[in-house]
Amino acid sequence: MRDDESIGDRQVLAVGGREVADYRWLPKLATTLSPRPFLHPVRTLAGTRVTELMPADHPHHLGVSVAVPDAGGVNFWGGRTFVRGRGSVLLPNHGVQRHVRLNRQGGNVIEPELEWIAPEGAVLLRERRRVAAVPLSDTAWALDFAFALTNATAGPLGFASPQVNGRPGAGYGGFFWRAPMSKSECEGNVRVLGPGLEGEEALHGASTPWLGLNGFAPAPWTLVFIAAGGEGDPWFVRSGDYVGVGTSLALAEPLVVGPGAVLSRRIITVVADDTLTEKSMAAITETVASHPDLGPNWVPD
Repeated sequence: MRDDESIGDRQVLAVGGREVADYRWLPKLATTLSPRPFLHPVRTLAGTRVTELMPADHPHHLGVSVAVPDAGGVNFWGGRTFVRGRGSVLLPNHGVQRHVRLNRQGGNVIEPELEWIAPEGAVLLRERRRVAAVPLSDTAWALDFAFALTNATAGPLGFASPQVNGRPGAGYGGFFWRAPMSKSECEGNVRVLGPGLEGEEALHGASTPWLGLNGFAPAPWTLVFIAAGGEGDPWFVRSGDYVGVGTSLALAEPLVVGPGAVLSRRIITVVADDTLTEKSMAAITETVASHPDLGPNWVPD
């Protein structure tokens, strides 16, 4: 069965009987949003929402997703494409991530298979994904998000970012989490922390083992993003114009994947109530590293 027949439009992840995340697939999204599966809303155990969906400032930001602005020239991010010498322009180059099947679902684990399809219908990438919700404490749980992209074309496939294509500071593309808060709401309501670092300027483009995000509205919450598997992709961070954290597969240079080759990544995000300090964030990354359900062995291939 195909995408919308096999997955419907909503699968729920739960921790201890509490729904903490909805995994959504809306095949009728506008083409310019680069339709793809996403998680929204993601919630703390106390019920505070920590994702945003299709905000007015960036309608193509879809909660938590895997989004790439340039994969073989196809836009799997949504919105405009940066073209050297022209700037950001709207092109008819948007791809779609289509569900093929679910290998596992229910409770706290979802394992879909996807195809990344170009506008003309060619399959560029085949993906295996695993998304799991793992309890950590009475106030925190972990979203374990792993994916493996296989080049389905006959030749090398390049991943790029707007920064690679000439727009400084815009090295985004990969795992991406759009958090709540617009530009008018950011000041005083968000803080970005890393190991011995603080602020967007210090952490944007940095390759640190973890990155923390404190939010203070509507209730205190914390996200701690942990780069599992030692890949060390640089972080993409925004905390002024909006609040978002992602990884940069191709920060300043193209990333080329050969035919049949596999690109795997895994990000574990701790979702916590309250405001964690840098010391507490570092401690919780150690908890994740030693957790029996968050071990280093599972990466889709």
